[in-house]
Amino acid sequence: MKKLFVRLLEGLTVVCVFLILSMILVVASGKKVNYTASTSNAISLQAMHFEAKYDDTNVEQLQVRSVSTMEEVSLYGATSPVSFVGQMTAYGPDCPGCGGTVSCPPRPIVANGNIYYQDETYGSVRILAADKRIPCGSIIEITNVSFTSEKLYGIVLDRGGAVQGNVIDLLVEREADGYSIGRQKNVNYTVVRWGW
Repeated sequence: MKKLFVRLLEGLTVVCVFLILSMILVVASGKKVNYTASTSNAISLQAMHFEAKYDDTNVEQLQVRSVSTMEEVSLYGATSPVSFVGQMTAYGPDCPGCGGTVSCPPRPIVANGNIYYQDETYGSVRILAADKRIPCGSIIEITNVSFTSEKLYGIVLDRGGAVQGNVIDLLVEREADGYSIGRQKNVNYTVVRWGW
């Protein structure tokens, strides 16, 4: 009986050593192993995206960089989330010169009043037109607007001649609906995803 116990203990030791060495190899390789089958316990979609985009950077260590110019947005946006203060206007798919689709791929048809885009990571988000220095597919968190107290998420899928610098244009169902939004000032924007 004593011999059986010793053999069992030796076998258990070998298994433990193997598991410890496996864990060391995984950590040393720099690869993340995700055993989560669902996202129900995740802190937020934003945190999951930050972790996925910025590889092994700890989400808690990521700092949103506050910038003041579009040059800084384009300089830092590809490597870290950036925030800036700007203005918001609104436009409809029936605006003069609008063709009923947006200019960025996948170019969804918006002439039917569809003002949302279904993003794989962020879900249903509003369609935005932005300065060309913010790439198509970028996700922007919007706060401090008069028409909602909630955080608003939008995706850059359009451009426009009047949409330059820190002005973001929100797509509304009809051009006439944009008059109720007007020109919002001191809107807080955070680019939480840089392009596709």
